[in-house]
Amino acid sequence: MIRVAIIGASGYTGVESIEIILRHPQAEVTYLTALPEECGHVAATFGQLAGRLDMMIEPLDLDILASKADVALCCLPHKVSMGFVPKLLATGVKVIDFSADYRIKDVAVYEEYYQPHTDKDNIEKAAYGLPELFRSEIKGKNLVANPGCYPTGASLALAPLLKEGLIQTSGIVVSSVTGVSGGGKNPSLLFHFPYMNENIYPYGVGVHRHMPEMEQVASMVAGKPVKLLFQPHVGPFDRGIVSSTYSDPSNDITPKQVMELYQDFYKNEPFVQVLSKPPAVKNVAKSNYCHVFPTVAKGKVVVFSVIDNLIKGASGQAIQNMNIQFDLPETMGLE
Repeated sequence: MIRVAIIGASGYTGVESIEIILRHPQAEVTYLTALPEECGHVAATFGQLAGRLDMMIEPLDLDILASKADVALCCLPHKVSMGFVPKLLATGVKVIDFSADYRIKDVAVYEEYYQPHTDKDNIEKAAYGLPELFRSEIKGKNLVANPGCYPTGASLALAPLLKEGLIQTSGIVVSSVTGVSGGGKNPSLLFHFPYMNENIYPYGVGVHRHMPEMEQVASMVAGKPVKLLFQPHVGPFDRGIVSSTYSDPSNDITPKQVMELYQDFYKNEPFVQVLSKPPAVKNVAKSNYCHVFPTVAKGKVVVFSVIDNLIKGASGQAIQNMNIQFDLPETMGLE
């Protein structure tokens, strides 16, 4: 059995990870940790775990974690995670990091959008954990950078076109809408129910931190620099992300040709389903699936994708990466 520690277990991605591991036949939760004020019995924080997991959330002790775990899911915020990951790796524990701290390979770009990086040595050692595109790089790695939720949906929508050179590498637009759980567990005025209900609004115009991550992945897939504009929105639903991508074709291409490309590209991917009509977030809720619909309209290649931001966009993808790290069937615990 794989022994799993969860750091930041009191948050949304922490409890989603617990839920998945509880049904995983080859993994078990052995250590839960959070800030001291968020510690206590796990069922006191998440009532749905009552009678299912009798475990305390404890303050982090690296020695205890190292003695109890083979892998740590590091569900900590950006900027915080890099302070813990080197210490975790030094104990011999594998790490799957949920923050942005090891996703962006160009340190200057990371520091432009976040803050000075204090663990540059491990950036190059980290695998970018989007299995459908970088599976071979994840296998055997001690550190996996779990992708952002927005970049997961956008990258899976654009990858086949970029890989085959069928679209221009500039002028790409990605427009996404996320549910309110994308903002995390801590409340804010913008996510207060009277404001959020019956509402939808854009934010981060031209400056969202996931945009350079999307460009990095797109460039890696295309084999040359890709520039895009990413515009996020928040909608009045709990979970899920719908992404709409718009790009210019390199040559004439028909909807039938685009559909055949996607069906072939993802034919062996268990968690990507290519649909014959636009997808809906409700159909992937609480699953590790990504639904994609590609077409051509008014001279643009248009691709829609939907994922659950907490599962395929976070905890489910982390377990998918863990399965790869430990040479288990990729779908284990996630079907």
